[in-house]
Amino acid sequence: MKPKTRKTDSDLKKLVRTLEILSRKENVKIWDTTAALLNKATRRRAKVNLFKIDKYCLESEIALIPGKVLGVGNLTKNIKIAAYNFSESASNKVKNKMTIQKLIQENPKGNKVRLII
Repeated sequence: MKPKTRKTDSDLKKLVRTLEILSRKENVKIWDTTAALLNKATRRRAKVNLFKIDKYCLESEIALIPGKVLGVGNLTKNIKIAAYNFSESASNKVKNKMTIQKLIQENPKGNKVRLII
């Protein structure tokens, strides 16, 4: 039987723990769901293209990606994107980007946040 592997990224561990605590404190389910999705193996985390974010988000919403944002497509709406990681091409195309840590500091209640996986 193969031994279980553990997360070695201390920043990711802290983020997951912070999201779990904030979920209980603020009684907001989206942070708990995000923590569970980030706790998956790297190859199983969400990889979302810009065209999908543009398709499913409404104007002036915040798209929360518990994984990596890829640069295929363009954004036609005024959408802020919070993600764990951005590809180089996505980083160049997106003007309103932030980390998940910054999002939970600015918006602990999770208002106008849409989880995209």
